[in-house]
Amino acid sequence: MFGKIIDVIENVIIVENLSQKVQTNFLNIHVVFPESNRSVVGEIIKVTKESFHILLLGEIRDSIFHNGILKIPSAEVIPRVVYQQELELLIGSQNYASKQTILLGSSVNYDGYKITMNMNEFFSHHFAIIGNTGTGKSCGVARILQNIFYYNNEAIPLSAHIILFDVYGEYHSALTKMENIQGIHTKTYTTDTKSANSELVKIPPYFLDVDDLALLLDVKDSSLLNILEKTLNYVYIFKSTDPKSAEYKNDIIAKCLLDIFSSGKTPSQIRDQVISILMKYNTPELNLESEIAQPGYTRTIKQCLNIDAQGKINAIQFVVDFLSQFNKVDLETGLIGDNFIYDLDDIYYALEFALLSEGTFNSQTMYEKANNLKVRLHAIINSELKHFFEIPNPISKEIYIKSMFQTPMMEPVQIVNMNFNYIDERFAKVLTKIYSRLFFQYTTDLSPRGSFPIHIILEEAHRYVNNDSDTEVIGYNIFDRITKEGRKYGVIMGFITQRPSELSATALSQCSNFISFRLFHPEDLKIISSISANITTRDFDKIKTLRPGMALAFGSSFAVPVIARLDFPDPPPNSSNITITETWFKET
Repeated sequence: MFGKIIDVIENVIIVENLSQKVQTNFLNIHVVFPESNRSVVGEIIKVTKESFHILLLGEIRDSIFHNGILKIPSAEVIPRVVYQQELELLIGSQNYASKQTILLGSSVNYDGYKITMNMNEFFSHHFAIIGNTGTGKSCGVARILQNIFYYNNEAIPLSAHIILFDVYGEYHSALTKMENIQGIHTKTYTTDTKSANSELVKIPPYFLDVDDLALLLDVKDSSLLNILEKTLNYVYIFKSTDPKSAEYKNDIIAKCLLDIFSSGKTPSQIRDQVISILMKYNTPELNLESEIAQPGYTRTIKQCLNIDAQGKINAIQFVVDFLSQFNKVDLETGLIGDNFIYDLDDIYYALEFALLSEGTFNSQTMYEKANNLKVRLHAIINSELKHFFEIPNPISKEIYIKSMFQTPMMEPVQIVNMNFNYIDERFAKVLTKIYSRLFFQYTTDLSPRGSFPIHIILEEAHRYVNNDSDTEVIGYNIFDRITKEGRKYGVIMGFITQRPSELSATALSQCSNFISFRLFHPEDLKIISSISANITTRDFDKIKTLRPGMALAFGSSFAVPVIARLDFPDPPPNSSNITITETWFKET
């Protein structure tokens, strides 16, 4: 069948075809050139009557496959088709019931053989599952998740923590059969405020830090972060019963009022603003009825604000002197402790005062920018979105995260499905970022490091993981940060997308494994080729012609790029295309 080497063109070896027949069934079959200390591996890419063209892929040494070759085989070596043991080094172990292996699908080149992945190599690295709509991505993702738990006979992965952000609510049905496996549990959180079957997504407002608020309120100007930082400090000051907070409260109210008195506004404007503030923000020591002793008599602050016939506030200096006695405390940052509880209304109350204390009323430009924060927060509070931030009982971040991965009976939950189908894209993006930050921050504080791995899988990832303004506003993009730093803490990202070219280039470049269904768009193909070293032009040609349910897999978990036919998920996700002939022609 195979004869001697007759030519070498770069990394393609041409050998004699002794049968003198065009045997197309040999296309894409792997062969080896056996030598004394190694076997050079190649793939047949062309067959003619005279020759076989074999693309060199790597070499096997000591039963380990290595990508790339140090030198081409000697001219006397006759190639042969790979043996089964060698084939398993290329397409994966056929024992997919092992906890070391996960089934991907069936080989399209070797009948009866499976394509498998090394469990650790795949799930300890960031990965991307890509393909045009209708090519089988959702079914593929569902099948991979099912394979993790369906076939593992050696041990059940009880301590898996997979959270799936499901933008269309497709995956709930695909996870139902998991409950039939002993020890395996799934949970669904929904954004449907009317649902009685799933828990409503709930984020404690006291978990939100400055960066979270910036995302929630769609901040585009980093100069507003100072106001948000003050807001969170003021929440503590106005809400806390701590004696120290009373001093802070008097201090910040006094400072704000003193700024008004020195603002240069008209007496009537000063009077109206001071009265307005003290009606809403006051303390037992500092309010409109606080008495100010003057030579011979005593008057309240409100009385001292009276305007005389000449249009002046004659007693203004007495009020200034009275306020100055409170203006002696240096406001610390980061006042709020871990156990301090507040809601969105408390944040709004504090935000209003933060805007006043910043003196935004003195600058029309800054006032308009800052006032947008109030408008956006007010809109959330007065909409159904507020339900997602209403937490009846105090809870710590640790207990909150662990409870997400537990049943009511405290049994471990391995897959959490976050159904974001009932909110708009912007808010879904915000929630996804807030949750991702929360998981990342939690894992970075754990000891030992990586002891609570969390896999974050994003459906329609191009809608969330893109080059937005986060870096300019808060200094980073959380998905970029996780893909660069998360692995060492056990936070792994999985991106599911039909438009890889629209993803953040930084995040996508950190992915080590790719499962690509059919892709057409030149920009998408270009971006994948630019970030993957072990895929050739020939492989890209395969991506363009893949049938639905078939995928090209490549990356650190695969010895060579392989095409797999994925089994249809059981049960499937709710992602099938509509059938026009059934809907158009049904009786009405």
